[in-house]
Amino acid sequence: MILLLITLAQWAAGFLVLGRLRQCVSAAVWKSASVEGLSIIIPARNEEENLPTLLRSLAAQSVRPKEIIVVDDASTDHTAEVARQNGARVVNSLPLPEGWRGKTWACHQGAQAAAGQNLLFLDADTWFEPDGLARVLAEFQAAGGGALSVAPYHVIRDFHEQFSAFFNLVMLAGTGAFTMLGDRYPQRGLLGQFLLIDRAAYQRAGGHEAVKGRILENFWFSKQLRNANVPMRCRSGRGVFSFRMYSEGWRQLVEGWTKGFASGAGQTPLPILLLTIVWLGGLFFAPIGVVTTGAPLLWSAVYGLCAVQVAWLLRRAGTFHWSVAFFYPVLVLFFFAVFTRSVFRSGKTVSWKGRAIRAD
Repeated sequence: MILLLITLAQWAAGFLVLGRLRQCVSAAVWKSASVEGLSIIIPARNEEENLPTLLRSLAAQSVRPKEIIVVDDASTDHTAEVARQNGARVVNSLPLPEGWRGKTWACHQGAQAAAGQNLLFLDADTWFEPDGLARVLAEFQAAGGGALSVAPYHVIRDFHEQFSAFFNLVMLAGTGAFTMLGDRYPQRGLLGQFLLIDRAAYQRAGGHEAVKGRILENFWFSKQLRNANVPMRCRSGRGVFSFRMYSEGWRQLVEGWTKGFASGAGQTPLPILLLTIVWLGGLFFAPIGVVTTGAPLLWSAVYGLCAVQVAWLLRRAGTFHWSVAFFYPVLVLFFFAVFTRSVFRSGKTVSWKGRAIRAD
């Protein structure tokens, strides 16, 4: 009975860390003045397949930014040509300086080239849903500026992509922004795929130069923003902003999540990290209880509670298939296997998009 109560308490921890995925406000409250000063910056390395989706989604928005800049980070495909064909201005990246990462260097150059007073940094494998840009601008206005990060809604199309489930949930939990405290939690982080920030705040925090050598620059830049007293808020991208990750297969998925994931966990606020570990532990106890205790029906009910919770959380995070939740122990084991790999690869050189990088 004590183990059962402990497991239920651990199950409840999942709601504490991910119980408040707030969405952006309605586009109806947006005032058009802010779009005139908006520069969209897209760092891109070998993104000829992803860019058209993002750029076409921007072209279909009810509002248009001042400019769209694609920073071509030494691509070996037709990234620059595709960007121009879809109406973007292309900035060719200068050679990567010592101590910089490709993405931070591209973002830095994009910010320097931008004319707007508000900067929106987007990953190339994302896209906006109809009226999504108006909704994030409305949310930004409601916050009074500062920094806004939106967690893209994860679109799943192939079987292997279902195995990103717990990486996605842990990534969201790691920001500390979706706890039951919401915007009141003082150590909130940022998501790496979307950052809308006013130029004055960006410069006050040191820009991407302050995090130039980091893979997960979003974790480190959030600290810069806190130190500079820049207000931050995070929102769910459901119905607003979406992405698809690691569509090329198992190898890309494993390498992608291996890259710096352990380092990201190390930057998670300690209370959030502990609650996340407690929650994942409780998810494990439920199936163990079914096969090892003398009350399989009771523990099967607990397992059912865990599966329903996982299904509810995943539905708010992406288009994961409902059946995934009932086989969640397999996905948790996969998560821990890749996470362990990330720990052992931390500090070593890995290959990503044709570059050798240090996985720190």
